[in-house]
Amino acid sequence: MDVYEGKAKKIIPLDDGKVIMEFKDDATAFDGDKKAQFRGKGWLNAQISAHLFRVLEENGVKTHFIGIAGDNRLIVERLKMYPLEVVVRNVVAGSLKKRLPLEEGTELPEPIVELYYKDDSLHDPMINHHHARVLGIGEVELEEMERIALRVNEILREYFKERGIILVDFKLEFGKNPRGEIVLGDEISPDTCRFWDAETKESLDKDVFRFDKGDLISAYEKLYERITGEVPARR
Repeated sequence: MDVYEGKAKKIIPLDDGKVIMEFKDDATAFDGDKKAQFRGKGWLNAQISAHLFRVLEENGVKTHFIGIAGDNRLIVERLKMYPLEVVVRNVVAGSLKKRLPLEEGTELPEPIVELYYKDDSLHDPMINHHHARVLGIGEVELEEMERIALRVNEILREYFKERGIILVDFKLEFGKNPRGEIVLGDEISPDTCRFWDAETKESLDKDVFRFDKGDLISAYEKLYERITGEVPARR
């Protein structure tokens, strides 16, 4: 079976319906125009994702997560992935600043859910339900993904709030398992979310790399320690 290598992960299929998801130390931004490597980043993203998948599973959200298969590897259920990114926004930041006349940091009166078509050659454009249906994704499937995304937001927003962190926004990906269920896939990490310290508004995510805000690994380690209560074992 072919190994798929993306910008931040390797996907290694197994013969038993499972997949190894290997997190790399690479960091990219701005459609790959900015690149670097940070020793320990893959370990941190793998461990943070595993921890958050467990939190969601404990609260009734089905995910593809099975277990940790090594320092920077997770073992997950193989899914037939949808070519969509489902983004949930709680606070104005990133590209939303260009679409709404609101200041960065403004808390939204309700979460905004956005859909993006996963295609690097098109730069992952934002789409709506009409576009998605043309691409063969049914309305019932779209509504289920959005329902799960909002439930994930409800769980994680409160979880992070209790730890002094603002969940600004995040990206999710979904797939169908062999039983025909739509479940959460991919990762939940500081590569795919925006986290701000509730007091200082310090970024604890990939924006540190994007906008040269400081040391990326230190930010990821701080997030790891906040959510797990443990000092990171390695860099």
